Amino acid sequence: MSEIITADVGDVLGYTGEMKRIGAILLKTVLLGISLSLVAGCSDSWNNPYPEATEQANTVYSAFAERPKHLDPARSYSSNEVEFTGQIYEPPLQYHFLMRPYTLIPLTAEQVPQPRYLDAAGKALPGDAPSARIAESVYDISIRPGIRYQPHPAFARDAAGRYRYHALAVADVAAKVKVSDFEHTGTRELVAADYVYQIKRLANPRLSSPIFGLMAEHIVGLKALGESLEKTLKAQSDAVLNLNDYSLAGAEAVDRYTYRIRIKGKYPQFIYWLAMPFFAPVPWEADVFYAQPGMAEKNLTLDWQPVGTGPFYLAENDPNRRMVLKKNPNFHGETYPADGDAADRQAGLLADAGKPLPLVDAAVFSLEKETIPYWSKFLQGYYDSSGISSDSFDQAVQFSAGGDPQLTDGMRKQDIHLVTTVAASIWYVGFNMLDPVVGGLGEDRQKLRQALSIAFDYDEFISIFLNGRGIPAQGPIPPGLFGYVDGVAGLNPYVYENQAGRIERRSIETARRLLAEAGYPNGRDAQTGAPLVLYFDTMASGPDAKSRLDWMKKQLDKLNVQLVVRGTDYNRFQDKIRKGNAQLFEWGWNADYPDPENFFFLLYGPHKKVASGGENAANYDNPEFNHLFERMKDMDNGPERQQVIDAMLEIVRRDAPWIFAYYPKSFGLRHGWVHNVKPNLMANNTLKYRRVDPALRDTRRAEWNRPVLWPIALLVGGMVVVIAPAVIAWRRRERKTA
Repeated sequence: MSEIITADVGDVLGYTGEMKRIGAILLKTVLLGISLSLVAGCSDSWNNPYPEATEQANTVYSAFAERPKHLDPARSYSSNEVEFTGQIYEPPLQYHFLMRPYTLIPLTAEQVPQPRYLDAAGKALPGDAPSARIAESVYDISIRPGIRYQPHPAFARDAAGRYRYHALAVADVAAKVKVSDFEHTGTRELVAADYVYQIKRLANPRLSSPIFGLMAEHIVGLKALGESLEKTLKAQSDAVLNLNDYSLAGAEAVDRYTYRIRIKGKYPQFIYWLAMPFFAPVPWEADVFYAQPGMAEKNLTLDWQPVGTGPFYLAENDPNRRMVLKKNPNFHGETYPADGDAADRQAGLLADAGKPLPLVDAAVFSLEKETIPYWSKFLQGYYDSSGISSDSFDQAVQFSAGGDPQLTDGMRKQDIHLVTTVAASIWYVGFNMLDPVVGGLGEDRQKLRQALSIAFDYDEFISIFLNGRGIPAQGPIPPGLFGYVDGVAGLNPYVYENQAGRIERRSIETARRLLAEAGYPNGRDAQTGAPLVLYFDTMASGPDAKSRLDWMKKQLDKLNVQLVVRGTDYNRFQDKIRKGNAQLFEWGWNADYPDPENFFFLLYGPHKKVASGGENAANYDNPEFNHLFERMKDMDNGPERQQVIDAMLEIVRRDAPWIFAYYPKSFGLRHGWVHNVKPNLMANNTLKYRRVDPALRDTRRAEWNRPVLWPIALLVGGMVVVIAPAVIAWRRRERKTA
């Protein structure tokens, strides 16, 4: 439009040639300034990353750094995945949002089931029967009628009642890139058989469920089902598995709304699993729909497009841009809890008691790979909450004279709130116990790993990189769980020692001595003289990670041991761990349920990652530890169980399959327009409780992102000053010539 305007103006004024070009430049500059001023009048912020249509939207804004690899509830087991699956899928139980200690309550179930105990002859036993007499624990779970799935083409039927999209050819799928490309959708009621179907899916060899190995030891007949399915696939690799054709003794539908799970012996922790997406329902129609030719090539799978009954559904999954959850129009309904303590009421956490859930309509997660851009957008109001990286810690938090963390004046001025908690988590450096250099249970290998454990000074790491937000780990059990012992009584004697009532890390001289006894004096092979070189696989990348990796190298420099870092993305990292191709690696674990068994099972031999696909990523396998684990896991909390746990800790500390790094302390920030935030380390479905004030958010965004226009005015004025003399001189020359 501007080109036409400047040409017409030039003709009217009688300009030609070079004068028109100069005039056009001058006029364009002025028009640019006017246009920018007009835009500023229409919008107070030009840097808003969201469309104008989202203003005043009842939406939560957050981010993700790595696209979730698995959204199929049979396969998903990472914290960045459950952030989505927890909002979409509904297992029968959930944790109460506010109650502490953590309390299980019904979600789709009518009530929390209590196990019935049977002896080997099938006769009922009392609830306090000794574990040795219990042959089976039986759980009868009744779900509420009237719950319906989200709209999805897998349920769509034609006028004759036939499924519209269960017999598609490759050509029918060619033009489809997302679920919403299918014209028709449908739904149906949730039934007990859907829960049974999902339990069978845990045994499907094609899915490689990370908990199959564990659950095969507990659910009656699950291991046999897995073997049967494996046999079918070996005979015909492209066979279509219809799990409805296979029976499972340990999981069966009693009637339309009741199903029964039979557990071998006594396994009190099983009740916690019923609050995890692994035991959420999956309709058989979804498996049939996604199994059709051409679907996987278009990423039309349960790993990308879940199907659930929860308060939200995945409306958009763009791994290079954003993921969007929207309110499920078929959600059965739930209300905000009314039970809470005085502290909850004082914090305003009961203000929404009795209101229908969810309290927001959508959640937008944008791709944000680096912490600095995320932090900047949080301060601009474009993200509702944020963690605190080491680079931003001093800007956000200061410590009082008593050592308590509190917000800086700048954060309080922006009405930002601090949320803290000690996480039921652990970070560790794992040794691949199958590796010929660092693996094995021999005494020399034990001493090698003990020496490295001492050298990695995680007390220093916490101070430098975490701003004190962590506790040096003394073993696999974090604080807050039964079995954890605080203070010097609970120290790891192979890495720490008691110095006048203080826990002190053993000296580097001790580490050097252990290294020499392991066959590597001064970091060199005693037989060949070759330097000891270790390889560390990590998913950390970018500038934020470089300083940490440099720190790790320096730790081993103290022993004259070389560390080679091999970086990769999270998905590739998982593949390497699964195949046993790593030597050293860093990983963490968040508690799935509040019991020490949930951490010890990460070191249980039959759960080795390489052999069974389980969660024992270090592939640690000590028969003595395994025997104690099998005894401990079925015990009720008490002195006897603590004795067994202490014996297990002694073994695993001596063998050192992990360098026990630290238990993290969680520091989070939220803006003043975000409500109903209470850390819940067990629940993964808390988005439905979140409430935001969109009007306040838009007001604050406008205040914090007002455009600065004086540089534009200065630029326009400068252009005029530069160009105007040339125009005047040219006009004078034209008049003189005339």
